[in-house]
Amino acid sequence: MIGIIGGSGVEEIGELADSIEKKTVDTEYGSVEVSLLSIGDKTVAFLPRHSAGHTCPPHKINFKANIMALKEIGVTQIMATNAVGSLDLDIGPGSIVLPDDFLDFTVNRDRTFYDNEVIHIDMTEPFCNRLRGAILANSGCVDGKVVDGGTIVCTEGPRFETPAEIKMFSILGGAIVGMTTLPEAVLAREKEMCYAPIAVVSNYSTSISPSKLDTKEVLDIMAQKKGELINLLLDTIKDLSKECDCECHHVLDDAHM
Repeated sequence: MIGIIGGSGVEEIGELADSIEKKTVDTEYGSVEVSLLSIGDKTVAFLPRHSAGHTCPPHKINFKANIMALKEIGVTQIMATNAVGSLDLDIGPGSIVLPDDFLDFTVNRDRTFYDNEVIHIDMTEPFCNRLRGAILANSGCVDGKVVDGGTIVCTEGPRFETPAEIKMFSILGGAIVGMTTLPEAVLAREKEMCYAPIAVVSNYSTSISPSKLDTKEVLDIMAQKKGELINLLLDTIKDLSKECDCECHHVLDDAHM
């Protein structure tokens, strides 16, 4: 099964499905509501990251429950959308970035399923390159810049970053910054699911932007890009094989000490 973890702007994908079924998945980490969508010959599990109505702030998201719920209903590959700020003047608002690496600056999140076991998962390729390639191959529907690769910086939130933090992230090699990719990507890897983020640049980051940041700027860009983002997801879903074997599905083979 294909999973979509949606941030801002893709909740309406359910309206384009042939059918939809709401399902509450009870996990040991909490209960999660998932929408099962029938899209062509595929079943797609859609999970709103910030809960229904976008009510849960990024630092309070129950990432472990979300990932476990998708795992328990049979999801093997996840596309995750999020809004980000750009650290690069060449990557302007409205661009879509398909990151290939990350820097984790979160501080208080429950970031592993293996608190009581000695498990070391490989993160040489932090995101699934097979799934990233499928998204890139279907990005012709995007009206604007699509950036293949780049490091996404994940911060704790819910505040925006300071100018000094943005300068540091740039020096370290960051291209974009957001608040939701981690520990989501790591938890998916620990559960041997393919995971690839689709980052929509909603603004230039603090000190790079000529004006102060506000949430209206984020919402306006996400509203403008919503149709393209949903089309990108739909085209990729139709292109993905229902049966696939990937290195991501065997991560734990060599992770035990």
